[in-house]
Amino acid sequence: MMMNDAARKIAAVAPSEQHYREAPNNIEAEQALLGAILMNNDAYYRVSDFLKPIHLYEPLHRKIFEVAGDIIRMGKIANPVTIKTFLKADEKVGDMTVSQYLASLVSNAVTVINAEDYGRAIYDLALRRALITIGEDVVNIAYDAPLDMPPQSQIEDTERRLFELAENGRYDGGFQAFNDAVALAIDMAAVAKERDGGLSGISTGIHSLDSKMGGLQRSDLIVLAGRPGMGKTSLATNIAYNIAAAYEGEVQSDGSMKAKNGGVVGFYSLEMSSEQLATRIISEQTEVSSSKIRRGDINDADFEKLVACSMMMQKVPLFIDQTGGISIAQLSARARRLKRQRGLDVLVVDYIQLMTGSGKSSDNRVQEITQITTGLKALGKELNVPIIALSQLSRQVESRDDKRPQLSDLRESGSIEQDADVVLFVFREEYYVKNSEPRDLHDPKYPEWEALFDKVKGTADVIIAKQRHGPTGTVKLAFQAEFTRFADLADPSFTQYEEH
Repeated sequence: MMMNDAARKIAAVAPSEQHYREAPNNIEAEQALLGAILMNNDAYYRVSDFLKPIHLYEPLHRKIFEVAGDIIRMGKIANPVTIKTFLKADEKVGDMTVSQYLASLVSNAVTVINAEDYGRAIYDLALRRALITIGEDVVNIAYDAPLDMPPQSQIEDTERRLFELAENGRYDGGFQAFNDAVALAIDMAAVAKERDGGLSGISTGIHSLDSKMGGLQRSDLIVLAGRPGMGKTSLATNIAYNIAAAYEGEVQSDGSMKAKNGGVVGFYSLEMSSEQLATRIISEQTEVSSSKIRRGDINDADFEKLVACSMMMQKVPLFIDQTGGISIAQLSARARRLKRQRGLDVLVVDYIQLMTGSGKSSDNRVQEITQITTGLKALGKELNVPIIALSQLSRQVESRDDKRPQLSDLRESGSIEQDADVVLFVFREEYYVKNSEPRDLHDPKYPEWEALFDKVKGTADVIIAKQRHGPTGTVKLAFQAEFTRFADLADPSFTQYEEH
């Protein structure tokens, strides 16, 4: 009975009453724009920086726009006479030939002044068609449920496509007037003047490092590298907590929050669990050894310190993601979500070599690392936040007499060195000197070793090997291994060891 009812309903709809939705388009706007271009080739340059042939809906219009663009860029005149030789002579447009249609476009052309408005209208319609395509793909893939694309992967892929569309779907690029660029530079200087420490970027909480770098600059990819045991995770953790603890929000005119000082930090801990990371931070803040915390070897006074610290830390905007083996696509999707929901000012990734690329095949590790670093750099620009990405160094450091790292020591170094705006190396000479201690206390070399160990004990070098907008050199810091804490040196005499 139900089937008969459905059949009657379908039969009751006459063909003239059936409506088919057509993809958004405006043929008249395309005709007006092409007419303006063929009448005055200057109109092409009003739209060519954002409008491409693919954005036009009618295939013939795409071909006309493409051919006209090629001719104009060659310095020649594009008009109905010069263009028709590149189009099919026997093609019909209704009752007209191609030649007649080109002539009609020019005869009905609007003034060149309106060309940009028509171009933007055509572009916006192309974006709407792209959105429809993404939506249809979401529905179709969800119905098909392919084995190689689980729902979570589909969500991440859709987010990526939407953000790509949002990033590419802008026509505010091109050249910028110098006076506008100057105004932006002055605004940045004004913000730096008001910010604590007078920095153009976000303060790391370590003054000697800030003085060399000017803080962490937005959209920069900062690679922090070191051999195991050098303390690169400790330094990243220290910086992340310092920034989050210094967070001071300011309400904007649109009701959103913006960091006046410090910032909201997202920390991808691919190697350590969130509990291990929290233990490190608590140890650093309370000066209770992390090994004692893990063993429970603490007295009542230390326990009170831990409780007080944990209550204070609950208000700190530091968010940890401990997913191991995360892909660049997953990381990007989660970072976008964090920025949308909680805000985001700094992103930390520990570390690059534990990530995977977005491709299905990971046979070529160098290509995969290139995909990861390129993705991180693009994400930093998209979200307008600095990204601190930790990286391992190759074992060749250990085979040299001079253990100080160099750019060539970066594992799969090509893309990391190229994509990074800043490369920092953490180097603790104490680690190597301690391991070279003579076994015999009566060894003639023992006093020499002891003097060297006393000199380097409790210190660490942060080597700025690359910096696009600042000097390179070395910053000497204090390092307390027991509390995994980096800090400014209290004794200024250590500045003699800095490289200028």
